Amino acid sequence: MKRLLLVFLLISFSLVLFSQQTINFTPSSNISAYTYEGIRSGVEKLKMNNYILGQVYKPGLYTVPDDTDFLTLLSLAGGPKEDAKLTKIRIVRPSSEGDKVIWVNFKKYLETGDPTLIPELKPGDTIIVSGTIFYAVSKVAKFLSDITIALGVYNIITGFK
Repeated sequence: MKRLLLVFLLISFSLVLFSQQTINFTPSSNISAYTYEGIRSGVEKLKMNNYILGQVYKPGLYTVPDDTDFLTLLSLAGGPKEDAKLTKIRIVRPSSEGDKVIWVNFKKYLETGDPTLIPELKPGDTIIVSGTIFYAVSKVAKFLSDITIALGVYNIITGFK
């Protein structure tokens, strides 16, 4: 009975420990990068679709005016998290020759206030805010902590001394 309980607990803990949600998204080739919202206040405005992923508080797809810059989209996404790597933020820009990667040093912008460091976005741009090395280390530490807990439960159940 103890062995059956032990196996059940280990399997249950393993499922929780290693479970992940898989999300597959394949954009259709006929999706436009722009959205037309009509005339508002006498001004015609096109909107474009941009993604922001990684270490921001609200990652996802944003439909923004076509004159939006990087700083505005980052603000709409809730800003960078405290473990975001601000020195190497990637903007992946699709083009007919293939994807082009633009690097943004947001930390340098915060230190200098130089507006030339903030690029204007193009339709279909994807902004990727990576985590720092401390973020990666904390993920490994959490994994090792979970393994230690599982081994502790195993030792308690089996009466290992």
